[in-house]
Amino acid sequence: MQLTVLQPRREHMSNLHTNWGRRIHRFEGILLGFGLTFLTIWGVAQIHRMVASRSAIERFQAKMHSSNSTLAIDPVSGSPVDFRLWAPGRVTAYKESLTEKKDLPLALLRIPSIHLEVPIFDATDELTLNRGIGRIEGTARIGQAGNIGLAGHRDGFFRGLKDIHIGESVELVLPHETEQYVIEQTEIVTPDDTQVLAQTSTPKLTLVTCFPFYYVGSAPKRFIVTASLKNSSRQMGDGQSRSDGQER
Repeated sequence: MQLTVLQPRREHMSNLHTNWGRRIHRFEGILLGFGLTFLTIWGVAQIHRMVASRSAIERFQAKMHSSNSTLAIDPVSGSPVDFRLWAPGRVTAYKESLTEKKDLPLALLRIPSIHLEVPIFDATDELTLNRGIGRIEGTARIGQAGNIGLAGHRDGFFRGLKDIHIGESVELVLPHETEQYVIEQTEIVTPDDTQVLAQTSTPKLTLVTCFPFYYVGSAPKRFIVTASLKNSSRQMGDGQSRSDGQER
């Protein structure tokens, strides 16, 4: 009888151990699953972090490259050429003109308020205006009294004229002389209004570019900036200087 009673108890205990074992294994499986999931999430996060970091570095480098590509140094004037306002096609044309146009400029035009310094050539053909700005035929010659007409592209060197103001300084830099002009007027005219280029008894600069500045296609108007001579200094043989504006 005793053996008969003990046998069911042993089977019961054995079943309990088996059930607990299964529960423990199941719990261990759940923990293992959580652990693997956590490791996977952590791994993905690390990979994302590395990719994001690398992407940030690449964006920074691209930004630096883009920033550097908006500036160039003019081989003649040694001045920086800021392309940020330029049309992409004009930037390309300017760079190509550096190898095609080798003649030296007549002078430099400098407008400090818009950070412009550009070489002046004695022509207004497309190659010349890609390379710099040009003296308009029929107007006074550089260094002579009268009205000097200077043309430039609105999507290149002369786009900064949109921010010009009356009273600001314009400099005409010659090999041995720097003339100081003051802007006295800006106006918008039609292309056939050549009166703005009429000769004057006093030294003037007349800057001409197409208008509107961001017009798509052939612009219908012309933007005119007129500046009068304030003073100029010419280095004399004895090291002294005189005012050309007073002695002309």
